[in-house]
Amino acid sequence: MSVPRLIAIAFIFACVSVAWLILGASVQFRTGSGYADIGRQVQELWGTPQTQMAPLVYITRDSPAGRGTFWEPDSSKINVALQLKHRQKGLLWYSTYDVDFNALYTFHNPTDKAEKATVEFAFPSQSAIYDNFAFVVKGARAQPSGDLARGAVFTLEVAPGEKVEVRVAYRSRGLDRWAYRFGQGVSNVKDFALTVDTNFKDINFPARSISASTKAETPQGWRLQWRFENLVSGFEVGVEMPRKLNPGPLAARISFFAPVSLFFFFTVLVVLGAVTGVNLHPMHYFFLGAAFFSFHLLFAYLADQVPLAVAFVISAAVSLTLVITYLGRVESWRFALREAGLSQFLFLVLFSYAFFFEGYTGLAITIGAIVTLAVLMQVTARVNWDAAFGKSRSEASRPGGPAAR
Repeated sequence: MSVPRLIAIAFIFACVSVAWLILGASVQFRTGSGYADIGRQVQELWGTPQTQMAPLVYITRDSPAGRGTFWEPDSSKINVALQLKHRQKGLLWYSTYDVDFNALYTFHNPTDKAEKATVEFAFPSQSAIYDNFAFVVKGARAQPSGDLARGAVFTLEVAPGEKVEVRVAYRSRGLDRWAYRFGQGVSNVKDFALTVDTNFKDINFPARSISASTKAETPQGWRLQWRFENLVSGFEVGVEMPRKLNPGPLAARISFFAPVSLFFFFTVLVVLGAVTGVNLHPMHYFFLGAAFFSFHLLFAYLADQVPLAVAFVISAAVSLTLVITYLGRVESWRFALREAGLSQFLFLVLFSYAFFFEGYTGLAITIGAIVTLAVLMQVTARVNWDAAFGKSRSEASRPGGPAAR
């Protein structure tokens, strides 16, 4: 392998790397350009992230403000069922869910005289539907106001020390996360019990929220419970929906990483060529780089049409077939399958597959690189590099060698 050939191979590597950068940028553009529009469409169909507020109970005044002293609930017993349904739009997956909300609140008049009180229940989102909505105060069913921003309002007379029950129930749909807030700012919460049943196993709690007091696994998912006797907090409680691996960002990340895979592959071929005498022409490296690029190009445009695993397998099979059949005709089937095929499977397929496991990609690539380095060091320990990278007449005259081809 002469120095001019190494320079030519480096130039080919640089050109293919630029192509990968362009492909990754185009996938990012495809993903980002329609994100806002598609996101709005999903929200119009399935609502937005929901945060349910605790109801407000206050003494009604005839003043301009209209609100007097607030009465905090004596107890809150809430049951919520979350049914996750992942939906794909373009190159992105969205975590949509159905929510069944059922709550019983109690409060009492702490004064020594009858008071006119108002109960306000705010909807968690204005961009949602509420099926089977029920708002029952002291046995009387109230109707929501004409403005979803205000929710449901009920005014009643409460005798001194009288205890009042408020029942609320509805079925709705949301996106990404569901949360419950005790009130505006710091709130004092008494006798609070919230039970959330999920149909998914992978649970997470949002930032600035209180994790569940207890967790019990069920056949469908988890039963999460929050129980507080007397809590003072400005945090909320809730659950984040698990996210599926998004095809667009995944394809972009794999494309941006691809030059590292090709660098390892070319390095192995150059070094093994020095050991075995198989020194490929730069044009061979050009076609091998194009075969590597075909994997990422095909995957980028298959990922939003078929399941990710299927797109990955098809793309890998096509690229492996191109490389192995090409080198089988250029050199030998043994070299194509053992040296080139195995190297491509490791550096292209396995390295790319590592991106399916967030948090482990760097470790997998590092281990692969170290193992490759160890193998190459052992194989080439006794190679005469001066002779291997010098101009060799035997290379030019070797039957079937680059010069003959």
